[in-house]
Amino acid sequence: MAATYEKRAHRPLERPVLVVALEGWIDAGMAASGAASTLLSELDTETVASFDADELLDHRARRPVLHLVAGVSEGLSWPSIELLAAQDLDGRDLLILAGPEPDHSWRAFSHAVVGLATELGSEIVVGLGAYPATVPHTRPIRLSITAGTEELASGWPFLRGSLDVPAGAQAVVERFAADRGLDSLTLWAQIPHYASGGPYPAGSMALLESLELVSGLRLPRGVLVEEAAETDERLDAAIARNEEHLTMLRALEADADDTPSEGEIPSGDELAAELERFLRDQGGA
Repeated sequence: MAATYEKRAHRPLERPVLVVALEGWIDAGMAASGAASTLLSELDTETVASFDADELLDHRARRPVLHLVAGVSEGLSWPSIELLAAQDLDGRDLLILAGPEPDHSWRAFSHAVVGLATELGSEIVVGLGAYPATVPHTRPIRLSITAGTEELASGWPFLRGSLDVPAGAQAVVERFAADRGLDSLTLWAQIPHYASGGPYPAGSMALLESLELVSGLRLPRGVLVEEAAETDERLDAAIARNEEHLTMLRALEADADDTPSEGEIPSGDELAAELERFLRDQGGA
């Protein structure tokens, strides 16, 4: 069964980079959703295609919002999944797949996304994600990569690992895009495990910087710089009040300083344990 979507009239696009940042899966510190929100708020967008949300989403899990004014129902806002076109700061075309991760029909949805990307001239698909890790907030964000080919995975200065983890719909898009001959990869920001439950703007900035590196795009940062500084200040103040937390931070810093910034992800068992704990906390496992 094919996923149903409606195409919209739009301006011509030239080799747009497809950026995938669906809501609802592994997104520690809301880093991927923060990066996507920054792009959507800072760039002018137009809808290229809209997917049938009734077909793809469970509305009992993702309920529409009812707008009430003095007891009068004035309308509903429904969750939507859209493919949007935009231009970066240099006028280069990109596509942004925005909205909640589908609850159903992942194969059909992913085939449709890759088909649209191919039809529109995309040659590269880049997903964004983030996971909790035993890293300190006082060091630069490290990123890992998953990709459709070994050549692509090893061609960038990011961590690579060998482990089995639950997959999201973005992983299906990545795999199907590779099968169609597109360069496909996902960038994953490592978020300090003690800061992964709330927004972590530094993770969003790291994802945008790395997206620029792999795609050649030039992208806005919005208010992320200021928000990242404020978040670090709050973490510094909170940790400074607790000697045990200070000891933990110093140990994390020492470990980070001794760990290579690229190559194999260290301690796969530890990473898997952090992911499982994060998913339990989010109600996903």
